[in-house]
Amino acid sequence: MKPHSEERRLLAMVLEPGHYRPVASVLAAFVVWAGVAWVWQLNHGLGVTGMRDRVPWGLYIVNFVFFIGISHAGTLISAILRLTGAEWRRPITRMAEVITAVALMTGALMPIIDLGRPDHIPNLLLHGRLQSPILWDLLSITTYLTGSLIYLYLPMIPDLAMLRDHFSEKVGPFRRWLYRALSLGWQDSPQQRHRLEKALSIMCIVIVPIAVSVHTVVSWIFSMTVRPGWHSSAFGPYFVIGAIFSGIAGIVTAMAAFRKMYKLENLIKPDHFIKLGWLLLTLNLLYIYFTFTEYLTDAYMATPDDKVLLTLLFTGKYALPFWIFTFAGTVVPALLIALPWTRTVAGITVASILVNIGMWLKRFVIVVPTLSVPLMPYDYMNYSPTWVEWSIMAGAFAWFLLLYLTFARYLPIISVWEVSEEARAVSTLPAPRPQVAISAQGGGEDD
Repeated sequence: MKPHSEERRLLAMVLEPGHYRPVASVLAAFVVWAGVAWVWQLNHGLGVTGMRDRVPWGLYIVNFVFFIGISHAGTLISAILRLTGAEWRRPITRMAEVITAVALMTGALMPIIDLGRPDHIPNLLLHGRLQSPILWDLLSITTYLTGSLIYLYLPMIPDLAMLRDHFSEKVGPFRRWLYRALSLGWQDSPQQRHRLEKALSIMCIVIVPIAVSVHTVVSWIFSMTVRPGWHSSAFGPYFVIGAIFSGIAGIVTAMAAFRKMYKLENLIKPDHFIKLGWLLLTLNLLYIYFTFTEYLTDAYMATPDDKVLLTLLFTGKYALPFWIFTFAGTVVPALLIALPWTRTVAGITVASILVNIGMWLKRFVIVVPTLSVPLMPYDYMNYSPTWVEWSIMAGAFAWFLLLYLTFARYLPIISVWEVSEEARAVSTLPAPRPQVAISAQGGGEDD
């Protein structure tokens, strides 16, 4: 399987260090500092955070829900579009799949940090109760991460084989061994191609319901409590729509970054941004609808607790993040995509960044204000994150970026064989038949 010139260029990206080392060093420094903050928390207890018995969840759970949400990028872009035969997805497929894997690896750490006593985690497995949504969450996320890693790995095998066969002399012994081991003896035979396509088809069908179940289970952790703003049967679809919404925004941002970094303008074209922009706008409108429904029903029932929550959100101390989410996270991105003069690569990229900022704020106003509602008349509680929480949050985002950039540094971030298949399919299409002018008398070429 000898790669063509464009294939060689794409595969050679893993051999070019570029700015990886300085960027990775900065990100690693944030991760190390987050580790120091976590050790401080382990030694001194959760009292060094802003969380207390009345507000037991804070930035850690906000980040958990956020990262699990953007992990849906791979499911939508790769699995659903592959199932529907959308060929335009080929250059961006792997970027989406990597987001899924690294977002899950990041988000899954947050409950462990939030627990305060990670040595108690085995108790969840040994003595967990099936009635607890937290146990369901552990099982669903573990299943989703396993399935996502398999789904990421399978379409990488042909690319790893090309690296093994044509770039071994340019890398060190460890990478030679890595490419040889991971390529599983791939020789690009028809039988191997058939098995790979069959395995991918099966994984596409399996991974979609698993992904939907994951964020549904995450929503049940909230909705199965009798808390104002949480106790809602709409939280399942609401969280799933929000996850896909932020996931699309995440892949658009990644596309823009790698398009610029690796000069991929000939592969990742404005048409890709526009098509994803329409998907983003569709999910945006759905999310606005769910958000309106959420607060309309709370306001209509207007129980005393609901009134306190809505006051905190609309005019109280959480009004600023709430209104930033409402306008900067939903209304402005919708306008940027809907208006023709801003429906450009830059405009859609800005919209995606605003969406993810807004969705993080939305997760914050879902978690913290509800817990701030007093259960007793004198029970008011303020939550202010401490340096420990901010440090671990910065380390979580740095960890996410470090994993993503490290993958792109050592493994192909573009699915080279799929892009090449599309190019060959286009090149072998029959030339269009020349149009023959028809005379005014109705004669054709046989006249």
